[in-house]
Amino acid sequence: MLPASTTPPFSFRDGALVLIDKPQGWTSFDVVNKLRWRIRKHLGVKKFKVGHAGTLDPMATGLLNLCVGPWTKKLQQLEGLGKSYTGTIKLGATTPSYDAETEEDQQYPTDHLSLDLLREHAVAFTGAIEQIPPMYSAIKVDGQPLYKRARRGETIEVKPRSVEVNAFALSNFTGDAVDFEISCSKGTYIRSLANDLARAAGSGGYLTALRRTAVGPYRIEDAWVLEDLLEAIPLEI
Repeated sequence: MLPASTTPPFSFRDGALVLIDKPQGWTSFDVVNKLRWRIRKHLGVKKFKVGHAGTLDPMATGLLNLCVGPWTKKLQQLEGLGKSYTGTIKLGATTPSYDAETEEDQQYPTDHLSLDLLREHAVAFTGAIEQIPPMYSAIKVDGQPLYKRARRGETIEVKPRSVEVNAFALSNFTGDAVDFEISCSKGTYIRSLANDLARAAGSGGYLTALRRTAVGPYRIEDAWVLEDLLEAIPLEI
């Protein structure tokens, strides 16, 4: 049975699941470290376990599930849950990271694009698919994250992964951008989907916005704004 998210008053020593709305520009580990520091001050201890169930890229916002104390043992159970996202794909260009974290490197035509055309191609990226993760990712090859090799200009052959895309809906096409909603399995790279969709439609594309709205039964509507959560945890018991 999945754990319920925790609300005040917090009993962190017994374990807790805290839902956070991750701010843009923060890494998932930034959020973990910030909460860990606050809990340590709250409990008056030097060490305390805090972990997250599923990384969000720094550019992305949205639901980040954090387990604390004894409940860090539940992280593996939470990591396997399906996830839902909303976001925006810019069309007509690509970046090495497949998102706005790096500069555009190539330009592509967009005059032939339409919402109907993009939706036709999106069908091929639903169901069970093989996906190649981006070079700018935390996947380790020979013990080193791919993004470190990418920053050095290295190119490594990345093996495709099997993932499941349950729904891929497109809307609000503007000619050079399109919004989307996606429900998918663990391990799906939305950046790769954006890149692959645009290429299939004869153009280029990369993410300019990404927001995780759900992880399994957990919803962003129930998540804490990080600063509000920190204020709800007194520095001393």
